[in-house]
Amino acid sequence: MPKLLGVSGLRPAQGAVRKAKRYGRGGKRGGTSGRGHKGQKARSGNHKPGPGFEGGQTPITLRFPKRGFTNFTRREYAVVNLDRLQHWIDIGKLKCSPDKPITALELEQSNCVHGAKGGIKLLSDGAIPLRSAVFIQPSKASKTAIRAIEQKGGGIICRYYNALAMRDCLNGRTDRKAAAPTRREDIEWYSDFKHRGYLDVKSVERWSAAAKRWQTARDAGLLVTSMPPSPTLKLSSSTVNTVDAS
Repeated sequence: MPKLLGVSGLRPAQGAVRKAKRYGRGGKRGGTSGRGHKGQKARSGNHKPGPGFEGGQTPITLRFPKRGFTNFTRREYAVVNLDRLQHWIDIGKLKCSPDKPITALELEQSNCVHGAKGGIKLLSDGAIPLRSAVFIQPSKASKTAIRAIEQKGGGIICRYYNALAMRDCLNGRTDRKAAAPTRREDIEWYSDFKHRGYLDVKSVERWSAAAKRWQTARDAGLLVTSMPPSPTLKLSSSTVNTVDAS
């Protein structure tokens, strides 16, 4: 019985398929191995120039001048405003005292800020005024934010954190001592009283005085730590009679 034709019986024509030539293996075709003498196609690789190659002339990336540089010491601070800080205190996500001030750890854990690896910068922008006595230790703070915090009986000290110290702060580690600033501008900034730097003696004394006033107010029950109660709607007797008549 003759064999039926089918897909399984298809084969390429004899001589149509040849094995690829393998270059550089020695034997009868050693030396140039079938690539000829020198030239771009005789080299190893894909025989194509790299990106930006313009045939030998000066590429455009070198013809144009460069200006400026990238400052590798630049730090990106996580900004937090006083209105957001007050709102987080009102809803109970943040609590502070002179013994346990607000740091980057509390702000990160309460989702008040995100990406605080470079430090915290406190600003006074916002519509909600500050009502609570806040004790906070950011990396930087504006003058208006410092003034607003101290007017409400709080305290603020700006502390320097390098990369390792900020990592320990965000991880809650207290077994290692934080490094002191080494750059001249950082030493001058954190030694200035107007910035409330932690290297300034007067700033530390003002923090201690605010802590004593806070403890006295807490013992007397005069602390403002939450949102004031919303005013209730009071109906007069004439209004009630009018509603009943209708």
